[in-house]
Amino acid sequence: MKDLVHKMLSGDPVALSRLMSFIENNTQERLSVMTAVQEHCGALHCIGVTGPPGSGKSTLVNHLIAQWRQRGKKVGVVAIDPSSPFSGGAVLGDRIRMQEHAGDDGVFIRSLGSRGSRGGLSRFTCEIVKLYDAYGMDICIVETVGVGQTELDIMGIADTTLVVLTPESGDTIQTMKAGILEIADIFVVNKSDRPGATQMQKGLQQMIKMGPEDPQKNSWCVPVILTNALKGEGIEEVRKDVERHLEMTRKSPLKKSEQSKTTKNEFREIVLSILGERVDEWTSSHTDKFSKTEEINPYRLAQDFLKEKKWDKQ
Repeated sequence: MKDLVHKMLSGDPVALSRLMSFIENNTQERLSVMTAVQEHCGALHCIGVTGPPGSGKSTLVNHLIAQWRQRGKKVGVVAIDPSSPFSGGAVLGDRIRMQEHAGDDGVFIRSLGSRGSRGGLSRFTCEIVKLYDAYGMDICIVETVGVGQTELDIMGIADTTLVVLTPESGDTIQTMKAGILEIADIFVVNKSDRPGATQMQKGLQQMIKMGPEDPQKNSWCVPVILTNALKGEGIEEVRKDVERHLEMTRKSPLKKSEQSKTTKNEFREIVLSILGERVDEWTSSHTDKFSKTEEINPYRLAQDFLKEKKWDKQ
């Protein structure tokens, strides 16, 4: 595995792909691999793109990739697709829509299945982003499944988050009003040739103006940009604002405290993930406890598990 990590760090795309597969398949060596990878992280700018289905996220991402490639930036993409209910694998819809970049050595696209994860993210998104970072990508775009009150997980990964809406997204905004202001660093109203686009833009600007001040956003005023991704309109403005936001966050006095918070959250997720695996192993090896004819007490089973692992001490 060390050889594979070394090859990836040397710029081998096959090694990168294989490591991503190892991570997503949750192999025993995940911790040792990521421990080595972490030492080479820190230069990448991660951009989260979220929004309701059909808002044109993939088309927007496609154009943003082209913009950054024209400027010599290497771009990695993590496209979170709905999982197959049978295999748990990604449907790969986003990778199909980004085929025009398939032959570009400066672009790497990875589809991940959400596998039922809450928050619109795959369980291993953070690790895949770190692999892109260590590989030498300048930018990583994470496109998530939908948006709503549970999609706040993207904030823990992305340096800059784009929320993509359409003129028809009014009802969607009402259902996620509390969370949407927390998520968005930039609002994009896509399909701006449709009726109601300007009204949507003004409505969002009013929400931002009336919303509570967020100390994490510092002096950043969240822009609302009209785009027509199919025609490539407004894309350059989005790119410029993304780069402007990155520049502001790098200079923010809150950057160190945010990094500390992110590290704590990552540590928690790593440990919980490992504990979850141990629980799954235990339930698989104690099927008799779950197949008794009498009513099963899950709390007693939990006590049995904790005692067996010697984790029951208060």
